[in-house]
Amino acid sequence: MNAASAAPAPRAPRQPRAARSPAPPLPEFAKLDQAHRAALEMLEAFDRLIAHLDDRGLDDTARASAREILDFFNGPGRDHHAQEEAQVFPVLLASGDAELVQHVHRLQQDHGWLDEDWHELSPQIEGIAAGYNWYDLAMLRNALPIYTALHHEHIALEETVVYPAAKRAREALDAGEKARTA
Repeated sequence: MNAASAAPAPRAPRQPRAARSPAPPLPEFAKLDQAHRAALEMLEAFDRLIAHLDDRGLDDTARASAREILDFFNGPGRDHHAQEEAQVFPVLLASGDAELVQHVHRLQQDHGWLDEDWHELSPQIEGIAAGYNWYDLAMLRNALPIYTALHHEHIALEETVVYPAAKRAREALDAGEKARTA
């Protein structure tokens, strides 16, 4: 019998792995994409609010629009960034792909800048929502294009580079899990 046809030596049984808490699942990307659509809609509503204030001044329509914008960027918009930071970015930062890590760091920086910009804008929007006429329309007119452009750039990077990479990472994790349990 030659060495090529010899049967492999029996393997010792594998030792069980230590129990550990499960990693948080990657989020549903459809929900993340929907949050992007909602953010873009709110930015358009913000632009319409400024035009409305310019044309008609502060009225019930402006107050309702301001309340909707405020509620989104203080709630689901902020929650969306927290979800990305907790569930999407960590696996990509651990990937070892230098370019991908650089993109994620940029997105993290964007989150900080978007938050900083919102802290500047939100008191104005709160005042409009409350019916106060001390808001600074010129400041809003100047700040909104910057805030909007950053959102658009941020979303484009996430949807074209980061989310596809995170989806691939999820598929690889799922495939590895299936292989281990098979």
